Amino acid sequence: MTIGADDPAAPPGERGDGRGETDAGSAMGAGMGLGIALGLAIGAAVGVATDDLGLWMGVGVAIGVAMGAAIGAGLDAEYGDAGEAE
Repeated sequence: MTIGADDPAAPPGERGDGRGETDAGSAMGAGMGLGIALGLAIGAAVGVATDDLGLWMGVGVAIGVAMGAAIGAGLDAEYGDAGEAE
């Protein structure tokens, strides 16, 4: 079976409509990754400064999850499911 350009099973960007499509939740995943990385970096910096790295790395990840959810929700609101600015 051959997948045509108009087939919904075709890979993103090969559907003939001139734009790629994002998976549902991909903006939230990107936001979570960014938030966790930022939170961990902030937690590590505070942990080194206070000489309690173990505590602050955990707190940093928790803060990063919250930041990531906010970033992801903002990206979803801005770009929606189509992956384009609305």
